Amino acid sequence: MPIGPVVFIDTAGLDDTGDLGELRIKKTLEVMDKTDIALMVFSPSNLDFTLEQNWWRELAARKIPIIGVVNKIDEEDVDMGDFEKEFDFPFIKVSAKERTNIGKLKEMIHLNAPMDFELSALVGDIINPKSLVVLVTPQDIQAPKNRLILPQVQSIRDILDHNSLALVTKDTELRDMLCSLNKKPDLVITDSQVFHIVSEIVPEDVPLTSFSIIMSRYKGELGTLIKGAGAIDELKPGDRVLIAEACTHHPLENDIGRQKLPSLLESKAGGKLKIEIKAGADFPEDLTPYKLILHCGACMFNRKQMMTRIIRAVEQKVPITNYGMAFAHVQGILERTTRMFEPRNSNVFPRYNKQKRHSERSEES
Repeated sequence: MPIGPVVFIDTAGLDDTGDLGELRIKKTLEVMDKTDIALMVFSPSNLDFTLEQNWWRELAARKIPIIGVVNKIDEEDVDMGDFEKEFDFPFIKVSAKERTNIGKLKEMIHLNAPMDFELSALVGDIINPKSLVVLVTPQDIQAPKNRLILPQVQSIRDILDHNSLALVTKDTELRDMLCSLNKKPDLVITDSQVFHIVSEIVPEDVPLTSFSIIMSRYKGELGTLIKGAGAIDELKPGDRVLIAEACTHHPLENDIGRQKLPSLLESKAGGKLKIEIKAGADFPEDLTPYKLILHCGACMFNRKQMMTRIIRAVEQKVPITNYGMAFAHVQGILERTTRMFEPRNSNVFPRYNKQKRHSERSEES
């Protein structure tokens, strides 16, 4: 099937009862949040569609395409009209036992899958073949021993796949590397935590961004996250802030999500904030109590999972941004670190800059 790697998840269902049943239903709904396409399986002997109607509503609310699959046609002939008049999505009848129409089912998945949901490249679409890209990868206590973190590895692979040159260095050797080159890099990608160092070293006319910002475009919606960063200026002591991490990990000293960013936000707000940390699939349904959601780069999520969270935040009118944009915004370089992605976000910065100027005038007064 020419749509790339596929993961099939068999859900627990929505009709369980009791305390354990409620947990199973919760897990099923969480699976929907990372689903790109759903196969809803029917039995020809059961024409009570109450449960399936519930499934349809939940999937439609998440804008997930559905294929209806009527199984066991080796045991009983089926009138597809009974199904098609109840549901507004395509159907196919199969026999899993006899493997009847399995090839046609694969074709339907290919035709209905959201083929353009993932971007084709991390940075390959903004560089040319033979471009020189410098990647700044600090190796502090938070860096995994003997390896690079996933966004760094993915960026290197993407650069190589687009026939460009990847040079990797630490922030402490960045100045030496730039001096050793016979031309300026075409792009510099850095860890967001050292923006304050790297932005001073890299010339203004050299495009500069971060791994976190790259991932925000690849996994989410760049314009929405840029606008969300402006809410940092509106934070006041006592406001609730949600910090959401895609993965569960053991936090180390000076952890970015638990120490560095909370300290940065509280310094900007001028006092203590009520900061809550949620990791993995733990993400609140009701986001309205929060003044801001600060999300990691979501390298461990697929885009569907991240977009589900962004859509939920937008619907509940809660600003959402990510780690890299928070660092860039506070340091006044957010426009610089995202400008290379125009014109996609060219309509964002007039509003962003207007909000920023208004906040700066308020602080001055």
